[in-house]
Amino acid sequence: MPMRRLTLAAALLALTAPAVLAQTPDAPARGSAAAPVHAEDAVLADIIASETRAAANSARDQHRRPYEALTFWGLRPGLTVVEIEPGGAGWWTEILAPYAQRTGGEYVAAWIDLEAPTVSDRAREARAGLEQELAAFGGAARAVNFGPASGLGVEDGTADMVLVARAFHNWARADLTDRYMAEFFRALKPGGVLAVEQHRAEEGLNVAETASTGYVPESYVIRAAQAAGFELDARSELNANVADERNHPFGVWTLPPVRRTEQDGRTLTEAERAAFDAIGESDRMTLRFRKPG
Repeated sequence: MPMRRLTLAAALLALTAPAVLAQTPDAPARGSAAAPVHAEDAVLADIIASETRAAANSARDQHRRPYEALTFWGLRPGLTVVEIEPGGAGWWTEILAPYAQRTGGEYVAAWIDLEAPTVSDRAREARAGLEQELAAFGGAARAVNFGPASGLGVEDGTADMVLVARAFHNWARADLTDRYMAEFFRALKPGGVLAVEQHRAEEGLNVAETASTGYVPESYVIRAAQAAGFELDARSELNANVADERNHPFGVWTLPPVRRTEQDGRTLTEAERAAFDAIGESDRMTLRFRKPG
């Protein structure tokens, strides 16, 4: 089977350009605005188009727009990028680890706190599996501890970018958002970027009520970041989805990619399942914060 490759121009044409919005804590209208200009990165485009990525991960590009997101956040060769809680699927890992290897940077996966007294054998096995995968990239990729017990296992002022994807609803429920924001601020260099992708609740709702559904208001994330010392640098509507009304029977997990169909005695009909699949992935905020300096 021939290797799948896209030229940079083709990759750019294949992606829908997002909107960069003004700095304000109020949430913008979803999906409204003109396209921003992104830096061209042929290496990044080549990695995104590579057959080495899992087919299931590549299939989600239409919803997650990795080229646009990473260039919006400011990814460039030679950076140290810390991804928070990449999980076992490694959606961003498949892109960021080879990118670090090819451009002289470093990818750091912050997942599972091996020093926590309650860490399970299953969690240890998952972390070991991740470390084995990262070993293929030599010194360009490594894993570190992350959790409420020890915080983020990255030295002060050493990261260029910290990426948080779809985690704030969990932290809001556990009252960990402020602690982790402080850790990210500590780990970043002056001028470093906190990159955020998160399921977005309707503005004005209480995060204590929405977090259990997987969604949080955009203002919740912005205020938490600003309280930690970050400045809101820009935000984009690249992950906006106006079809997502955010009122699903099993929360955000009703939608792809999880596609939960049954829970607590409630089972979706085939027609309901098809309707939720047609929505696609969630409506999400895409934010770029910067550490002053």
